[in-house]
Amino acid sequence: MSGGTYERLTRQVKTKWASPQVVVVIRLGRTAGPRYHTSPRRTERMDAYRSYLQSISQERRDPLARVLCGALACCTPFYRGAVRLRNRAYDLRRVRICDPGVPVVSVGNLTTGGTGKTPVVAWIVNRLRELGATPGILSRGYRSLDGAENDEKRLLDRLCPGVPHIQNRDRVAGAVAAVTEHGCSVLVLDDGFQHRRLKRQLDIVLIDAVNPWGYGRLLPRGLLREPPASLGRADLVLITRSDQVSTAELAATRTEIRRHTNAHVIRSRFAATGLINAEGVRRPLDVLSQQRAAAFCGIGNPEGFRRTLAGAVGRDGAGTEAIPLKIFPDHHHYTEADSRALAAFAASVHAECLVTTGKDLVKIPRTELSGVAVWGVEIELRLEDATRLMDCLESCVSAGDRKAA
Repeated sequence: MSGGTYERLTRQVKTKWASPQVVVVIRLGRTAGPRYHTSPRRTERMDAYRSYLQSISQERRDPLARVLCGALACCTPFYRGAVRLRNRAYDLRRVRICDPGVPVVSVGNLTTGGTGKTPVVAWIVNRLRELGATPGILSRGYRSLDGAENDEKRLLDRLCPGVPHIQNRDRVAGAVAAVTEHGCSVLVLDDGFQHRRLKRQLDIVLIDAVNPWGYGRLLPRGLLREPPASLGRADLVLITRSDQVSTAELAATRTEIRRHTNAHVIRSRFAATGLINAEGVRRPLDVLSQQRAAAFCGIGNPEGFRRTLAGAVGRDGAGTEAIPLKIFPDHHHYTEADSRALAAFAASVHAECLVTTGKDLVKIPRTELSGVAVWGVEIELRLEDATRLMDCLESCVSAGDRKAA
C-alpha cells in the first residue's frame, strides 16, 4: 500500500480500534508511509475496523468490500427500525421522561466518533458559572477503568475546576445526585442527544464539518446514530471544525441541516492557543517551531487533532516540517509500557518534545519521558455567533431561577 493511500485511510480510522503502535508522519502537502511495530491482536482489530471504514466510505471498491457493504446494508433496516420505534415511543410519551427539577442543557451529536463535545461542554459550563448558575456535568463515564475517572472527566475537571461531574450509566440517577447532593441549579448533559429519558431545556447538536453525515448511512452501513431528520428535535446546531472544509462544503452542510430543522446554526472552530504540561506550566505554541516535535493521541477523531496541530504549527512558521504522529486507541489507558514505547518513539524520530491532546495528557501525569518534554495542546472554542448561544444559556438560568422560586 502506498503512503498516500495509507494516510487517506488512516484519516478515517476511529482509534477505538486503531493499533497503539501505528506511526503516521504528517507533512503538510506531502505524505509519508507508515511504520509498524504491532502486536498481532491489535493489528487484527485495527485492520478489521480499517477495512470496515474503507468499505463504508467507498475507499475500497473491490468485490469483498461490496459484499461487506451489502451485508451491512441488510442489517441497517433493523437498526433503523429500532431507532424509529424508540423515538416514536418518546414522541408519544409512552416512555416516562424524567424532570430533575432544574434546567438541563444537552450536548450531543448524530454520528459516532469525536465531534468536539468536550471543549464545547467546558465552554458552556464556564459561561453558566459567569451567569451566576451552579452547573453540574452529567456523563456516562465511557471507558473508565475499574471505577476510576475516565479521560473526559479528568480533562473537564481541569477545564472547569470545582464543578461537580457525575458519571453514571443511569443519567437520571446522576441528575438526582447532582441536584440533591451538590446543589446544582443547571445540568449539562454530555453526549445526551440520544438519551431522551432526561427532560432538557436546551438541546444542542454538534455536526462535524469534516464528516457531517457519517457517510450518509445509519449504523452499521454508515456512522449515523440517527437519521438527519432527528435534527428536528434540536434547539441549536453547532457546526464544529468549520475552518477545516471549503466554503462550498460548509454551505452544503448548512443546506442539508436546513432541510431538517429551523434551529439556529452556529459555526465554530477549535483553535490551538498554547501548550501546557502535567504540572500546569504553560508555553507558547512557538515551542513547536523551535524544537523538533513528535505527537501522539488516543481520541475518537485523530484526523481532527492532526489538522488542528498542523494549523498551529503552520502559523508558527514550521508548517513544512514533518511531525510524526503515533495513534493510540480511543480512550486509551496509558501504561508504563506505553510510556517506554513513547520514549522510544521520540528517540527514533529525534524529537525534542512530545505533544498530545488534553484528554491524553491527563492520563500521562509526567512532564517528560526519558528527558523528552511532554506537552498538551490547549484548545479554545471559537464561535461565529456566541451571543445567540449566550442568550439560550441565559434563558436556561432564568428558567432555573423560576423553578427555585
